[in-house]
Amino acid sequence: MTAPHPIDQDIRQARVHPAVRAIVVPPCPESLLRLQQIMAEPELDSAALEQLASSDVALAAAVMRLANSPLYGLAQPVQTVGMALTVLGLQPAVQLLSAFITRNALQVRSPLLEHFWESSQRRAIACEHIGHQLYSFDPGLGYSFGLFCHVGMPVLVKAVRGYAGTVTEALARKDRTFTQTENASHRTDHAVMGAIVARTWHLPGDVAQAIWLHHDFACLDDERFDPTVRHLVALGLLAEFLVNQHDNLPPTREWQQHGQACMDHLHVTQDELDHWIDALHPAFEAVRF
Repeated sequence: MTAPHPIDQDIRQARVHPAVRAIVVPPCPESLLRLQQIMAEPELDSAALEQLASSDVALAAAVMRLANSPLYGLAQPVQTVGMALTVLGLQPAVQLLSAFITRNALQVRSPLLEHFWESSQRRAIACEHIGHQLYSFDPGLGYSFGLFCHVGMPVLVKAVRGYAGTVTEALARKDRTFTQTENASHRTDHAVMGAIVARTWHLPGDVAQAIWLHHDFACLDDERFDPTVRHLVALGLLAEFLVNQHDNLPPTREWQQHGQACMDHLHVTQDELDHWIDALHPAFEAVRF
């Protein structure tokens, strides 16, 4: 069971709203529950991880494909899941499995989400990388936040008629925020739905709260929220900027409005940001589903 967290009260209130009550939140996949159990042990059990990765052909293929990618530069390709896990290392393997299981559990056919999962995993990689630079911060929380940050979108695309058109409108509008446009049309938004999915899938409360707040940058100076939550919101915008740079996309309006505040909050310089763009390029390139 996940420990109680202040976000749980917000989620309970949100879930009684008719617009949210009508949306089916997918249950946590059994394979993700098993992965969480393996991660909760005092020591990561490589045999249990290999058994989980081998239990599904697609999972096994994803692990071996990454191990054999140019990122690792092997002279000879690996032939087994166990060898692939050795090449990747246990923690990167756990992260890959988390991303793959999440994607498969929330599959939605929509042109809107064509590159959604690649961007989500790159954002997760960037969040973890930035997290490593922060004092007394768990980079694993960064990875989970980055991966699940926009997970409310595929849920809404599948459940709510007209949501894809709302996203197109929200991206184009300059007079209000993305979530304001979502709420105007559907009385909920992907940040709220993402937080609900995160808690339903047993992610930490700080991660869920940061997902709820990830478009609300006023929270950076609001001491009602735990510093970890505020750090996650700030590094999420930095990660999105890094992913967009890799994808040759222009900076978002949010970056133009709040990017400097997020950099200041984390004490990150422009030189560091420029360095991370180069440092993350190989890992970003290796992301293929």
